[in-house]
Parts: sequence; structure tokens; C-alpha cells
Amino acid sequence: MENFICTTCGVQYEGSINHPNNCLICNEERQYVNPNGQSWTTLESMKMGTYQNSIILEEDGLYSIKTSPKFGIGQTAYLIQMDGFNILWDCITLLDEHTIEAINQLGGVDAIALSHPHYYSSQIEWAEAFDVPIYIHEDDREWVVRTSDRIIFWSGDTHELHKGIMLHRLGGHFKGGAVLEWKNGNNQKGILLTGDIIQVVADPNWVSFMYSYPNLIPLPAIKVQEISNAVNEMTFDRIYNAFHGVVTYDAKNVVRRSASRYIDALNGNLFKT
Repeated sequence: MENFICTTCGVQYEGSINHPNNCLICNEERQYVNPNGQSWTTLESMKMGTYQNSIILEEDGLYSIKTSPKFGIGQTAYLIQMDGFNILWDCITLLDEHTIEAINQLGGVDAIALSHPHYYSSQIEWAEAFDVPIYIHEDDREWVVRTSDRIIFWSGDTHELHKGIMLHRLGGHFKGGAVLEWKNGNNQKGILLTGDIIQVVADPNWVSFMYSYPNLIPLPAIKVQEISNAVNEMTFDRIYNAFHGVVTYDAKNVVRRSASRYIDALNGNLFKT
């Protein structure tokens, strides 16, 4: 039995003798199937290849974890250190002994929390390696393709992981799409880790919001306004997204005016063409 991994999205599946016929996550309009066809690998094969993880200190109490060369979607995971409690935010597929050792030297992991299904990757492998629970919003239960008793499906709009660290369901990109508010990060000014529920764009003075990024399907104006209103109540001055995009300061205002611009564009008020 092998836990096959989709090479396009990097998500690991339930153990089987043969690889799945298709990827549930890629075969829907928020993702895509590689034009060359569906292909699969395993974690064991990845470990024998050229892939390796880099763990970089971004700022006090926050480390980024990224695989090179790029695998799957190419997202960045983050390790947050708070009063002896370490949280892994989002996940990447590659997990090897070097990564486990390096993270253990940083205090290990006490909990894993996910923003949405595109970053589930090999989350069960990570949870088993560090003997920790995984937090996923119950609205995204249907997208879990490898089950485990370690998964805790939280409900409602907020969930406190640790003092000063909150999960918030914003929806949008996925119904259960969540962000992590770290109130004490950034010298008490706060950090919001957003996956791509809120996406930092090429100009980091702006963010955006999409139902599908690869297929360029926008969100409706009313949902973008809901997201903007919700984060306006949170404590943060900086944003980190899933692709190492950073809004370094005044991030709450960046979200507010980005939402306004987005809504004006949808309503035909931003430009004429």
C-alpha cells in the first residue's frame, strides 16, 4: 500500500495498491489537471530525489519552510513560536529526517493548522512525525483525501489555538478558508497569515481575493466586502501569504483599500475599457 501524491497539487492520498484515477482537488475549477496528464509520486520517491527544504527565520518567532526545487503548487509553510507553543501554519509535501531534526531543534510542533485544501499536502505525515493534532475547518471536510484521528474539524467563525493566536474562517477561496491571526507577532502589532485566502500580489502595497487563482475566477463583491469587514476587527499590521509575499506594514489598510478597488472593478466603477 502506498500513499500516492498528486504531483500537480502535492496532496497525499489514502493508502492504496494503485494510484488513484484522478485527483479530487485538481479536478475542479479552483485547480487544474496538468495538460500533460495526471501523474503521481510518493514521499519515499521525493526523498530519494533532489528536493530539500529550507527553514528561514523571517522575524522574531516566525520561520518559513519551503521546498526547492518547486514541487506542486510551491507554497510556503510557517512555524510560529509563541510562549513555548509552536504552530505549523499550512503544510508542504516534503518531510524528511533533516526537516524533522531542524524543526525539533526549534522546539518541535505542538499543532498544525490549515488555511484550505490546496495546502493539505502530506499533513498526516507531519502530524504523525511530531505527534500533534491538525486543525481544519469543518466546512472543508469533504476535501480531506487522507483521513486520520489526528484531524480536528473546528466549527464556527473563530477558534483559539493558543493565547493570542486565533483561526478565523473567512471563506471565499474555499467555504472553510481560514486565516491565522497572531496578535503578539511583529512586536505586538500583529501578523495575519493568510495562505491565499487573501493574496499578496506583485505590488505588495495591494492584496487580492479569488475563487480560483489559476483559472482567474473572481469572488463576488459581497464576499470580498465580508472578508474586508472581518479582518478589520483583527489585530495585525503585517501579512504573510503562502508564496512568501509580505505586506510589511499598514496591512489592515492595505486590505481595506484593496477590497474597495476590487469591488469598484467588479461594479464597473474603476475604469472604462
